[in-house]
Amino acid sequence: MNTMRDDLPGNRFELDVNGQVVFANYERRDSALVIRHVEAPPALRGKGVAGELMRQVVELARAEGRSLVPLCGYARAWLRRHPEHADLLT
Repeated sequence: MNTMRDDLPGNRFELDVNGQVVFANYERRDSALVIRHVEAPPALRGKGVAGELMRQVVELARAEGRSLVPLCGYARAWLRRHPEHADLLT
């Protein structure tokens, strides 16, 4: 799978999959990483690419010592399905 890119000026994580971009809008707030919105193009939905993006977001949060604040419904649902990351939730 492709590596996530951090578009710092746009506050957006991006994962390019065959020329289509899955993204997560975020905000770094103090020691938290606030996930505002996650979206995949319709052709990529149901293929696990948004989940792969979330997995890489979790890895980045751990590496930066940040907690996660999932404002996005998809991000909240993904984290509920992956309780091994519950320690990152604030």
